[in-house]
Amino acid sequence: MPLTIKPKDGCRWDLVALGEVMLRLDPGDRRVATARRFDVYEGGGEYNVARGLKRCFRMDTAVVTAFADNPVGRLLEDLIYQGGVDQSLVRWVPFDGVGRTVRNGLNFTERGFGVRAALGCSDRGHTAASQMKPGDTDWDEVFGKHGARWFHTGGIFCALSETTPEVAIEAMEAAKRHGVVVSYDLNYRASLWKAIGGKKQAQAVNRRIAGLVDVMIGNEEDFSAALGFEVPGVDEHVSDFEVASFRIMIQHVVEVFPFPVVATTLRKAKTATSNDWGAICYANGTFHEATNRPALEIFDRVGGGDSFASGLIYGFLTGQTPQWAVDCGAAHGALAMTTPGDTSMATLDEVLRVMKGTGARIAR
Repeated sequence: MPLTIKPKDGCRWDLVALGEVMLRLDPGDRRVATARRFDVYEGGGEYNVARGLKRCFRMDTAVVTAFADNPVGRLLEDLIYQGGVDQSLVRWVPFDGVGRTVRNGLNFTERGFGVRAALGCSDRGHTAASQMKPGDTDWDEVFGKHGARWFHTGGIFCALSETTPEVAIEAMEAAKRHGVVVSYDLNYRASLWKAIGGKKQAQAVNRRIAGLVDVMIGNEEDFSAALGFEVPGVDEHVSDFEVASFRIMIQHVVEVFPFPVVATTLRKAKTATSNDWGAICYANGTFHEATNRPALEIFDRVGGGDSFASGLIYGFLTGQTPQWAVDCGAAHGALAMTTPGDTSMATLDEVLRVMKGTGARIAR
């Protein structure tokens, strides 16, 4: 069945995101282990979607997260101000002085080059966001009193602790009560699930959540690792830019979980700086493919999938067709990977030009 999206009238936000926002430390052209200076950005899988919708697409968004109240938390606050995402729902937790009980997450990420892959090293134990629990946020006030059209969260947040999946479920149930569309990015990260039950626990959590999701986002590995779907013969089709294998996988998935919309990026990393890039969306029983961009030049791949999600969501929020939405998401994701940091620096005009196939000739 098609998505039913509330009109903006009476809704304070177009989208509310739930997730951890970390401080990214980027060594630029160097490596983390040999760097002497770092650039700083804010980033987090769920937050990046809200920021892209605000910064590029000029929609009203908010983030629900938690920070330790110290200078690092306030630096994150300052970075989020630049992106324009509403922080009125952020929870500030008193800092104990050294981080024994609560702290803010750090993410050291190098971009990679050529045959050297991008590398991430996160430092996020005992963070304020990982300690969020049901009851911390009045979701009925968020979705009922203030109003939102869309709610987004994902598997990264749900992997942070034993309590974060319960927070996500509490939020999703409230969203459903108030007619809010729910999207979820599986975003399976083996390193996050490793200490709390691994793949088996990831599947148990995500299968509980799946029944509350309207728009499921995830690649072929996500559906296998995070939802437990194994489809015979899928590997035979992977060389076909993963399109055929994704179609087979989704046809099996929707038999169990009848998601109105399922979407993914299609990436084949030839090198760290040259990727084949595309996307596909399943909506209302039909597949819609975005333009395949072979050998797309990559400056910083982190956040490309989140920017795809924000472009896709923008398409649906503005009443466009699923084909337009997946084309928008793919174009936005491609542009986001041309700049440093996790978040998009693209403009809507740039996204529309890429969707039309306009070249990279200088714009004056």
